[in-house]
Amino acid sequence: GMESGFSSDFGSGGGGGGKLDPGLIMEQVKVQIAVANAQELLQRMTDKCFRKCIGKPGGALDNSEQKCIAMCMDRYMDSWNTVSRAYNSRLQRERANM
Repeated sequence: GMESGFSSDFGSGGGGGGKLDPGLIMEQVKVQIAVANAQELLQRMTDKCFRKCIGKPGGALDNSEQKCIAMCMDRYMDSWNTVSRAYNSRLQRERANM
């Protein structure tokens, strides 16, 4: 199936004499770092927004709490997107200069 094609490509390094492509490795590391960062961001965001928005822990969120959390997360995501766009364009510039 599809997964066997992927793993044999991955294992053989595309038939390049068994050399690993450092660029490819760096890309994979970057992806893993990005995923870890996103998970941490989500954790922090949830934490901050819940503390900010929820006065009394109860079984359910009332309407204003839900709105507050949605707004809070939106703002958080906006700023995160701004940062990651800047980061990505810097990566592309560096790659172009290589």
